[in-house]
Amino acid sequence: MRAIGIVLAGGNSKRMKELSNKRAIAAMPIAGSYRSIDFALSNMSNSHVQKVAVFTQYNSRSLNEHLSSSKWWDFGRKQGGLFVFTPTITAESSDWYRGTADALYQNLVFLKRSHEPYVIISAGDGIYKLDYNKVLEYHIEKKADITVVCKKANDTEDLTRFGMVSINDDGRIVNFEEKPIVTDSVNISCGIYIIRRRQLIELIERSIAEDRYDFVKDILIRYKNLKRIYAYKINSYWSNIASVESYYKTNMDFLKKEVRDHFFVEYPGVYSKVDDLPPAKYNPGAKVSNSLIASGCIINGTVENSVLFNKSYIGNGCIIRNSVILNDVYIGDNTVIENCIVESRDTIRANSTYIGTAEQVRIVIEKNERYTL
Repeated sequence: MRAIGIVLAGGNSKRMKELSNKRAIAAMPIAGSYRSIDFALSNMSNSHVQKVAVFTQYNSRSLNEHLSSSKWWDFGRKQGGLFVFTPTITAESSDWYRGTADALYQNLVFLKRSHEPYVIISAGDGIYKLDYNKVLEYHIEKKADITVVCKKANDTEDLTRFGMVSINDDGRIVNFEEKPIVTDSVNISCGIYIIRRRQLIELIERSIAEDRYDFVKDILIRYKNLKRIYAYKINSYWSNIASVESYYKTNMDFLKKEVRDHFFVEYPGVYSKVDDLPPAKYNPGAKVSNSLIASGCIINGTVENSVLFNKSYIGNGCIIRNSVILNDVYIGDNTVIENCIVESRDTIRANSTYIGTAEQVRIVIEKNERYTL
């Protein structure tokens, strides 16, 4: 493909509450065996983008470990590769990334040394499948300066979390609002952009020279009337996980057959780093219904409508219902957990009860971790 890829994975969100205390949002576990960033990287690989850079910053240790080898996404070739860039202290600069535009500026050498004419920029916290080739074809057909991938909002979306765009009949974006309190727009910006590489370099250099550091506010919104910015609409599944409610809902969505088939049965697939773990074990007395159980789990009790990640242990007499149990959790006997997210590497004492509600998911974090990231 005639493009390089950039995945922006350095940000943090207070909407994730305690869940982002141990990891970057792009490293959040999804659907039993995946991380959020796997979906953007898989889309890059499936679209034959061979050179991809990931910009990490906040709480990036587990994310960097996950990205330690490019082989899982098939980027390890002589003409490409997977590059992980963190903020670098130099004689001229001692700043962390001050925004998405500044992250691009601090790694401008990567853009300047590349020879591909286009750049695909994607957020690391989006769960979706997309052929970037189709977006690029649309971008070229429209003679666009920038193309923004968009999706129509549904009635339950919290629009204050997103950039909202208004589109004319030709597909051109005529208004762009960043996280508005009230809006008439119905199209969400998915945080996926295509732009010509040389133009991106020019716009980034100009923005930083004016002390402007945010790609959306200082480029997309500022230039919406000067540049030809078009929207590419998608109708398939897309979710941003950067809030507790959205993260929980996204994992619950994978209990639906049509969502699982879309990601894991329909070609092309989604790829991730694979641990060498035994298959899940169901001991006598275990009862499991409509749940995702990852490798390395041991189930003794009852699990209903839940997602269990790698190496979780469910004790005798336990009832786990409508919950997300993250990696390497030990749940003692006769424990009841409902409408909860249990943080990784927790030990839940026997005879405990944690119950949230459908409207207010409860985050369970015990202090007696066996070890930390």
